[in-house]
Amino acid sequence: MDNRTLSCFYQRHPHHHVQTKETRRVNYATFNDSSRKRIPGEKEMSAKPPICLKAPPSHAPPGWYFSRLRGTLSYQRQRGHPAGPEPHSARPSGEAESQRMKTFRCCFKYPLQQKVFVLFLTLWLFSLLKLLNVSRLLFPQRGIYLVEYSLSTSPFVRNRYTQVKGEAGYEVNCSAVYEQEPLEIGKSLEIRRRDIIDLDDDDVGAMTSDCDIYQTLRRYHQKLVSREEKSFPIAYSLVVHKDAIMVERLIQAIYNRHNIYCIHYDRKSPEAFKVAMNNLAKCFSNIFIASKLETVQYAHISRLQADLNCLSDLLRSSVQWKYVINLCGQDFPLKSNFELVSELKKLNGANMLETVKPPHSKIERFTYRHELRQLPYEYVKLPVRTNVSKDAPPHDIEIFVGSAYFVLSRAFVKYVFNTSLVKDFFAWSEDTYSPDEHFWATLIRVPGVPGEISRSAQDVSDLQSKTRLVKWNYHEGLFYPRCTGSHLRSVCIYGAAELRWLIKDGHWFANKFDSKVDPVLIKCLAEKLEEQQREWITLSSEK
Repeated sequence: MDNRTLSCFYQRHPHHHVQTKETRRVNYATFNDSSRKRIPGEKEMSAKPPICLKAPPSHAPPGWYFSRLRGTLSYQRQRGHPAGPEPHSARPSGEAESQRMKTFRCCFKYPLQQKVFVLFLTLWLFSLLKLLNVSRLLFPQRGIYLVEYSLSTSPFVRNRYTQVKGEAGYEVNCSAVYEQEPLEIGKSLEIRRRDIIDLDDDDVGAMTSDCDIYQTLRRYHQKLVSREEKSFPIAYSLVVHKDAIMVERLIQAIYNRHNIYCIHYDRKSPEAFKVAMNNLAKCFSNIFIASKLETVQYAHISRLQADLNCLSDLLRSSVQWKYVINLCGQDFPLKSNFELVSELKKLNGANMLETVKPPHSKIERFTYRHELRQLPYEYVKLPVRTNVSKDAPPHDIEIFVGSAYFVLSRAFVKYVFNTSLVKDFFAWSEDTYSPDEHFWATLIRVPGVPGEISRSAQDVSDLQSKTRLVKWNYHEGLFYPRCTGSHLRSVCIYGAAELRWLIKDGHWFANKFDSKVDPVLIKCLAEKLEEQQREWITLSSEK
């Protein structure tokens, strides 16, 4: 140990009486005396004063000073300062010491940066593997399930599966699923554990590129129509933005050659999706794309404007439809077209939609101004509430709330486009949050509108309105059975075990459906609707 450092220690701690082998060889009184006889092997001491450490803090643990001394001596050796005698075997060679210090600097100089780099590299590799969809190679034991087995193995799609084993074509008896037989429900659960593969937007675009082949594949020529349906055409406004195959199945389920269909797709939708929608519209004379397309933002006035664009085009069409129904891509009918016509006739000019007095939690949506902003860590723009209060609605309009879904008469839609009150109310609603959820619910309460619901009338809840059946997770077990599929933003994505309940409930349409969650339900629901259509037309023809 360095004599100067020990001297420094005893200068600061004269009361320390611990004697070591080194301290017994040091003459402190003659430390700087050059005439002092050195111990054999001891190097000549430098004339520089000893480097003293600061006094230890009052709360320092035992041995604190010696641990600091060891660090000082190590530093002195690195800098080439003289040190006390050390056994030769204990001292590493100069080359070994240099290599050790290089390793030290390389591996531990910036530990935080290295951890961030490793984390970034791991996330990048994980994203790359997911993009390449290698999960089927890494986890082959799950098996696969082709939702459209015959089409996925045919030359009519872009991504064709040529070598598919038996597990991909899992057959399910829909009648048994409807009767809730445990064996068939179990099959649907087994399918959900597999890697579910559905047609993507490119496949739908390829499938609809040849209209004759497409209509034959989907058996449009086999759809039955009654006299009652011919005399009562229905208009549809479809505001969609993704999953072309879900939109294609929806149109196939509600299609009737005497109806009229307007498709509004989001301007920021993928190009393959737009191609699929354009091809689909070209294959039918009564399906068209909206003349004006919006860039739709969530809970923004653009969502309401998209529906209005379709309604305006539908009014200008040559089809004299009686009612208009708006749908989105994850909706699906619960009634056949024959049954739906019978239900709409019972309305006798009235409208069907949810309209209730606003709860306290929704009042801020239309009493404060909202601005569309890009939020941190979000991929979309959202309306954000400001501190600026809004003026009262024009024309002494009383606000009611509901949902974006409606079933409106032709007379009511004409009123919407020919009245200044509606134009003023639309302008007032532009900076509110989710205006489509109060616009229609409020207008239907305005005195004098076609199919008016009086302001003093009772609320029409979502369960009373037959326009849409939506199962909210906080009402499950109270108003309806629990969801057997999964949830997205508190809304149930239905499972096959709910097939019977959906058909028997009495609503006309339901939301949400997703073939990637449960493909069996959509297949069986479409099959049951075709069966009901045949039965009702047979009964009507016998009268």
